[in-house]
Amino acid sequence: MMRKYLFFILVLVLTGCIREQREDSYAIQPGDRLPDFQVQMADGSYLSSASLIGSPCVIVFFHTTCVDCQKTLPVIQQAFRQYGETVRFVAISRAQAASEISSWWTENGITLPFSAQEDRSVYQLFASSRIPRVYICNSRGVVVKCFDDNPCPTFQDLEQALNGLEK
Repeated sequence: MMRKYLFFILVLVLTGCIREQREDSYAIQPGDRLPDFQVQMADGSYLSSASLIGSPCVIVFFHTTCVDCQKTLPVIQQAFRQYGETVRFVAISRAQAASEISSWWTENGITLPFSAQEDRSVYQLFASSRIPRVYICNSRGVVVKCFDDNPCPTFQDLEQALNGLEK
């Protein structure tokens, strides 16, 4: 009887940890303002959260060896082609060098502007785990929609979120 009781308590504790980890995977939620950050883009320019104010934006965190990122980046690229005139797009690596990203971008026909980050410092301002991570923000710098790998966003998901933004 004592074994069953201990087993039951262990199961409750473990499921609580799993649920807590899943909920904690977003540091930034819809309704939150963008955290303060600045990154150097691949073209040498700088982008900051302050520079994104004034137009809607899509921020995606990725690593090119991540299978779900490999699936999501072409979807983001498709949205970039359709909305790139009115919505700012930026892809920020989670601990990946520029040379690796550039070669993957070229091989896969991706033209999204990107910033290579050698560590996770910018990523950790947004989340603690899981990539790809996609944030859609309004022109005031407020996050209106978040996507991760469960499930990865489809073009229709992005289109619905982007069409709902005021320009």
